[in-house]
Amino acid sequence: MNDFYSGLFNWNRALAAQMSSYRFLTEGVYQYNSEFINPLMTAATLFYQLEAGKVLQRDPLESADGYARLLAFNNDLMSRYGSGCMEIMSTFLQKEIEGFLSAWPTMLQEVDGEGAAAFFEKQEETFRRVVRDYPRAIRDIEGEFGFHFENHPQSLVGETDRFELRQITPTAEGVETDDRLKPILIIPPFVLGANILAFLPQQQKSYAHTFANKGIPTYIRLMKDIHSTPAVQTMSMENDVEDIRFFSKKLLEKHGRRITLNGYCQGGFSSVCALLTGRLDGLVDALITCVAPMDGTRSQGLGDFLRDLPPVFNDLDYGTKTLANGNRIADGNLMGWIYKLKSIENSGPLLAMFRDIMMLDPRQGRPKEINKTVAALNYWLQNERSDLPLAVTEMSFASYNHPITEDGTLPVSIFGKKLNFKALREKNIPWLLCYGESDDLVEKEVALAPLDHVEAEVTPFPKGHVAIATSWSHPDSACALDSIFGKGNYRGPVRFHLDLSDTPVDR
Repeated sequence: MNDFYSGLFNWNRALAAQMSSYRFLTEGVYQYNSEFINPLMTAATLFYQLEAGKVLQRDPLESADGYARLLAFNNDLMSRYGSGCMEIMSTFLQKEIEGFLSAWPTMLQEVDGEGAAAFFEKQEETFRRVVRDYPRAIRDIEGEFGFHFENHPQSLVGETDRFELRQITPTAEGVETDDRLKPILIIPPFVLGANILAFLPQQQKSYAHTFANKGIPTYIRLMKDIHSTPAVQTMSMENDVEDIRFFSKKLLEKHGRRITLNGYCQGGFSSVCALLTGRLDGLVDALITCVAPMDGTRSQGLGDFLRDLPPVFNDLDYGTKTLANGNRIADGNLMGWIYKLKSIENSGPLLAMFRDIMMLDPRQGRPKEINKTVAALNYWLQNERSDLPLAVTEMSFASYNHPITEDGTLPVSIFGKKLNFKALREKNIPWLLCYGESDDLVEKEVALAPLDHVEAEVTPFPKGHVAIATSWSHPDSACALDSIFGKGNYRGPVRFHLDLSDTPVDR
């Protein structure tokens, strides 16, 4: 009789665990889909609001053609998403079936149901970790991720109506800033946010702190909050250049040495544009760019995505919103969503959920503690999107829709002046150009486009778009930023800058 009740209890355990697993799985589907659907609803609202006026101004045949192409475009996205979902679910189910079949003989032999209970309870634990523990770990990493300059008011060195200049202090024990060294000014990404460059400072994974921990006077330019700062909302690229000039002049006066300008991603492209205007002459004498989109028309990812859009809808107006004061800005969450949309077969919501399930499954030998690097990456993806000034978005939009001309002229004008890469040759500014070998956001061809017109030292890094700011910023990594690595004896950005610091002081 005791065996009967024990068996009944265990089979009830199995049933309860199975039902709980399905509940967690359903909750997960809702959570992951919500993260994708919310920007979709924003995009749809903006689209319909704008179309209500535009469709009346357009030729009916042009509108009909545009909507037909848009339907085909959406069908293609859904087809790619469906294929991606089938592939990841097939992989997931194969692993589940393998686990189930391994447990099945035990289930048959143990009439008390202990084998079934153990199998479904482990499955329940995995789904609970994904739906409850993982989001908690992502929230908890906030205090370790990013700069947190609010805790260091003394870091503020200067400001304009649009930007702050902050000094980054070393986190390495026993290291102090050496003001005799050449200063560096970092221009962070606009869309990705500045905090990706201070990924996990206490874990020695921080691009910016890698410079500071070598005693280098390290500064970063931060954009003020766009929603509370009208000057940011209406900022022009001329303002952008003038603010770089203002900060560069301030650092030259402080250190007595011209600076290295270092732009990451979109900040790299705007840094090059600023140099080409000539407004930084005498202030900047070296350039570092990392995964910077120099000619977006060469992109096989985002570039192709934009080219596949019906021409009538390939318009920045569909990604902008109007604030209460009447100023129009670009929707940063929508921009980030487009990056996911372009590779929906790899980054759709259900694909992300099943990847996380397999990543956190303790039955596959995964550690029970959730990795801080993984948590920080997801915190960044979920929280570090900023709305943008239209001028910045227009600059990127031009780069992805219009190629650099054969003579090296960019599709961007500042101060009414055309910008040409060949001007850098005349300035004789050393340039370290870094790219990610597996970057699917800014591909190699996009980053290396300037080499058709000007010489630069090139350093390839393994992995993708943010690996330079995460994996390789650790001093013990295979491609440490302060080292010379690889078969090509490539210099990392910190090594490049330190070598420049060894040159005579230019007072």
